[in-house]
Amino acid sequence: MATTPTAGSQTLARGLRALEVLAEARSPISIARLSEELGVHRSNTYRLLRTLEEHRFAIRDDAGLIRLGPRIAALAHGVAPQLNTAAAPALTELAHGLGMTAFLTVLDAGDIVTLASVEPGNVDASIARNPGVRHPWDRGAPGHAIESALSPAEREAAFGAADPSPAAVEARELGYALSESEVIEGVTSIAVPLRIPGEPPAAIAIVHFRVPDSLDTVTARLHRAAREVLASYR
Repeated sequence: MATTPTAGSQTLARGLRALEVLAEARSPISIARLSEELGVHRSNTYRLLRTLEEHRFAIRDDAGLIRLGPRIAALAHGVAPQLNTAAAPALTELAHGLGMTAFLTVLDAGDIVTLASVEPGNVDASIARNPGVRHPWDRGAPGHAIESALSPAEREAAFGAADPSPAAVEARELGYALSESEVIEGVTSIAVPLRIPGEPPAAIAIVHFRVPDSLDTVTARLHRAAREVLASYR
């Protein structure tokens, strides 16, 4: 028999959904936008936001716009901490070497979740990729790369389908996955799989404004980063 959610669980669910909305937003958002996304009255959103602010999970700027707070970074680092630690140097070298944002993703309950991200400091503009952002597994290069490395049994358990998608087949043949405007319009991503025993299926990726001219160089650097993470983890 289905049970009616309690007030407490409903509030918690809204709070978690608010964090997801803020993580998915590409820039700070208004209280009106957050209320609309949550489907609740603005007064309820204010009460929820005050609690998130008290615990530093959300903050407001001088214009009253909302973004994720610093406590989120601490939580994200607590997910697969050994993997995060092992990936940090490789992601930093990758981002600054290519001048593109580099990030680490994992498969979680049918979604692709960003665990860590490094933006280059040596370019005029880069694309932010906030830790905690998630999107469906069948969109974007990281998801295609992760799927390409799964066994039929793993794929069946994760997605309910033993046969790989065409994008995963292509990624396996090429050794990398490439997507354009699949997750964010106008954004290109390139990813390679990363399999470490005891850790969830993962991928190392970059995001850029277009397909890089030196695609071979980028993919070679991604594979090198994956090997470095694996070596650091052991």
